[in-house]
Amino acid sequence: MSKIMSSIKFSSIRRWLAWFSVLFLAACHFSHKPVDSIISGESSALAPGKPLPPNYVYTPGKAGVSYRVVSYQALPQWSTQSFIDSLEAFKTSCNKLQMQPAWQTVCQQAARTIRHNHQAKAFFETYFTPWEVSQNGQLAGTVTGYYEPMLLGDTKQTAQARFPIYGIPNDFVVVPLNSGLRQGIVRIRLTGTNSGVITPTGNYTANLASFPLNEKTRALKGRISGNQLVPYYTRAQINAGALNGKAPILGYANDPVELFFLHVQGSGQLKTSDNRMLRLSFADKNDYPYVSIGKYMANKGYLPLAQTSMQGIKAWLQQHPQQLAEVLGQNPSYVFFRASAEPASGPTGALGVPLTKGYSAAVDSHFVNLGAPIFVATTHPASGYGLNRLLMAQDTGSAINGAVRVDYFWGYGDEAGTLAGKMKYPGYVWQLLPNGILPQIK
Repeated sequence: MSKIMSSIKFSSIRRWLAWFSVLFLAACHFSHKPVDSIISGESSALAPGKPLPPNYVYTPGKAGVSYRVVSYQALPQWSTQSFIDSLEAFKTSCNKLQMQPAWQTVCQQAARTIRHNHQAKAFFETYFTPWEVSQNGQLAGTVTGYYEPMLLGDTKQTAQARFPIYGIPNDFVVVPLNSGLRQGIVRIRLTGTNSGVITPTGNYTANLASFPLNEKTRALKGRISGNQLVPYYTRAQINAGALNGKAPILGYANDPVELFFLHVQGSGQLKTSDNRMLRLSFADKNDYPYVSIGKYMANKGYLPLAQTSMQGIKAWLQQHPQQLAEVLGQNPSYVFFRASAEPASGPTGALGVPLTKGYSAAVDSHFVNLGAPIFVATTHPASGYGLNRLLMAQDTGSAINGAVRVDYFWGYGDEAGTLAGKMKYPGYVWQLLPNGILPQIK
């Protein structure tokens, strides 16, 4: 789930000094010590369940990512944490993780651990190894925030509710793509309404150079035009009516800007005129890369960069409706949703479990194990002081790229939106994995 945030200046010298002191103290923990062991690739010498020694370094040899075993004392304010909610969020992760052999033992132990802070802390310290995460030699990354918005609208079009919320279009075709295939022309055969495969006997061709592919792309997402599979429509094309009659409409939003931010967050709820709630969950996307409209607005001189928070963007677009199509159209990425009448306990993340307010996060699952506990040291967007907490990596997002990149889930509603909209700070990440298990990199 990608987010549009901005750099936030601290409101007082006192806050700045407080954050500087947090970083200074943290730097004492973050400084590298002599390395006892460095490995590349897989290791057969690891014993599941057996802790690895401090300073053991694992370097997969991809994307400049490195993982180093540290002690729990190296995690800022670890001993003063409240672990009860972290434990409960991890138990939620276990609804999926328990199916994986590497996680079965720790999930069984989590189920036996009572809701008591000392017991929860002992559980993590006993069964997990903390790995300091770095990329290209840098320990510091970026932490932003996201939330679940609530839109006003209706399930049918009205004078107020005019902006459609689309499900997966009828002509939207997904074709699995081998990770090594990025150039050339391929042949495609349709296997269903929304699916196809690459095969020499296919009836359609696709020029891979015309698709927005990157190293993470695992599927072509497009539509049939003549005898070709071509890239799917962009946001600007869809907003101009390209999907008319081609996709199910799940509901209508009153406000196009609020609808845009529903796409940015990836899930939310629609409140109808008769006070019914419709949960909207991520179903798929057109696979164009996320583009920050905040940066575009700053480059055009519409808003100073420091004011391109979610709140600042909303306020400016309300005052300048003539620029609405231009600004929103700068982000070609477009999300399709699925709807359910009964809201779940929380939005469901990429792991497939409900997210927990304040204890779930989105990560780049190419570098951080989806479902794993991660300890994050950053800044609280309301106070400007240090925010150190054990979260669960239960979600992903198209703008969440890199090993030291975290999107903090703040929950549901306007208050959560305010916190998320203000959050963009430096941050440090430690991944907790079951003892004897190496980090996975895709």
